[in-house]
Amino acid sequence: MARTIAIVEDEIAIAENYRDALTRQGYGVDLYAARLPALEAFRQQLPDLAIIDVGLGDDIEGGFDLCRELRAMAPELPIIFLTARDSEFDVVSGLRLGADDYLTKDISQPHMLARIVALFRRVDALRQPVEKVEEDLLERGPLRLNMDRMSVHWNDQRVDLTVTELWVVHSLAKNPGHVKNRQQLMDAANVVLDDHTITSHIKRIRKKFQYIDDSFNAIETAYGMGYRWLIQE
Repeated sequence: MARTIAIVEDEIAIAENYRDALTRQGYGVDLYAARLPALEAFRQQLPDLAIIDVGLGDDIEGGFDLCRELRAMAPELPIIFLTARDSEFDVVSGLRLGADDYLTKDISQPHMLARIVALFRRVDALRQPVEKVEEDLLERGPLRLNMDRMSVHWNDQRVDLTVTELWVVHSLAKNPGHVKNRQQLMDAANVVLDDHTITSHIKRIRKKFQYIDDSFNAIETAYGMGYRWLIQE
């Protein structure tokens, strides 16, 4: 069964161009020009991936609002922003709201398709592991990470992480005390991100754990080198 991708984009010609490119790759594509119709459709049936523009007509922050609402409905659903807005503030805002990736509209179609394929590959690796190995269930002190079920718990409380965030935490916690540089984290997550984007993901991950445990400090910054997961007693 073909995966379904929802595109929320108010410029019809652009949306149709994306739809045609994705359809040629075998995806089913649904188009929405505004936040509310998209949200109503998502309440009835979730897509396999949502691609969202930030500005939707007169609703200049509509994409951000939709991402926030969609993430509350489906914490693990892959979400990509694809927008003309490329300021650092917008990128950080999108990632803080839980998007897995943030692309600008000057990206080439082959590059965009590659990022989509990479994101689906990560989802498949989590949901349908090829082999059952011990590291499918990872425990580090209060942390319990089940890669088969795409679930993370801290002190027996669930932490809702996106696909990208889950892979980053897994990469760090797998080898506690070892510094992982940004390239290693990108490789682990099978995604191409810049340094600033990795930093934004780390900040968001920390906040999610701190929401449950305000004393959470397991992710340490090794300045100029990367990040490490501190060994928990």
